[in-house]
Amino acid sequence: MECAAVSAPLSSHPLPSQTNTPPEGKRPPEHLRRIIGSPPGPLVAFLTRGVWALLTALSPKARDALARFVANLAYTLGIRRKVALDNLAHAMPEKSEAERHDIARGAYLTMARVVVESLPSGDRMTPDWDQQGIEGEEAWAALKAHVATGKGALLVTAHFGNWELVGQMLIRWGIPLNALVRPLKGALNTRIAVNRLGAGAGLIYPKGAIQEITDAVNRGESAYMLLDQALPAKSAVFVPFFGRLASTTPAMAVAAERTGVPVFVVMGVRPPGPGARYKLEVEGPILPPQPGECADPITEHTARVTAAMERAIRRHPEQWLWLHRRWKVQPPALVTAPSPGLTEGPPQK
Repeated sequence: MECAAVSAPLSSHPLPSQTNTPPEGKRPPEHLRRIIGSPPGPLVAFLTRGVWALLTALSPKARDALARFVANLAYTLGIRRKVALDNLAHAMPEKSEAERHDIARGAYLTMARVVVESLPSGDRMTPDWDQQGIEGEEAWAALKAHVATGKGALLVTAHFGNWELVGQMLIRWGIPLNALVRPLKGALNTRIAVNRLGAGAGLIYPKGAIQEITDAVNRGESAYMLLDQALPAKSAVFVPFFGRLASTTPAMAVAAERTGVPVFVVMGVRPPGPGARYKLEVEGPILPPQPGECADPITEHTARVTAAMERAIRRHPEQWLWLHRRWKVQPPALVTAPSPGLTEGPPQK
């Protein structure tokens, strides 16, 4: 039996005024405020402290100018440009070559902005960060209503816009959350982890992640996870993403099955102009298949959520990280095409 995606439609909705200070009160438990990984050596740590201080001192306009310079330089030097253009040729063959080059340039700028906006200390967002509006009024209301019951939700995003600052925005809007992360290496990743903790998020690592998510949900904290990363084939499910099967973690669907809480796709769309401000796009709740509806409910649920992410990326393709080797892990030889039971993600009416 074929399964269809279930989610709320998108519609424009302005957000009420909010303060521009991190929330007081509830914080993740102590064991979720650890940074696990390989910190930088003393020399690198010393040098990078100067970089962090410089980025902190720059104005939002200056940070954006720096991001544009770095993005243009990386694109001109051809760093991962072939990967980005190859991904776009497969994903959007209807686009002209010039259009795909423009989208690729936008992806470089998105990545550069994530770096220069996520690393400074203090407040990294503009005073009007919460005045950009929201798409998905019904979904946002459903998410807020669920959180108000005292249980957390499962929030899914992608390497899109600035996923770091979107997490901080959600916390400021009263949604306590914990980010699923891998053990980190180097000064850059360590700095990002420090800023995540400073924003009020907890960190959940792969070992024991499902139980940690379950415990967090029961405490009223939501899980915030990136669902567009490749996993080794033996650990992954393969679902359609831009017309090709993509290796994807089943953790979201397993956690949804374990906890019974809803899944929402949350994406931050950056409007034109300098400054770290993002319009929120929310879709959901994205429901799992009913018992007996599909042969593989975990894969089907993962496909439904991935289809929602794809819809958002298609609306704003320049804001996704096409430089990422998303399809580098191939499915087992016996799986040659998407199952007819997997959602391919047509736009929702």
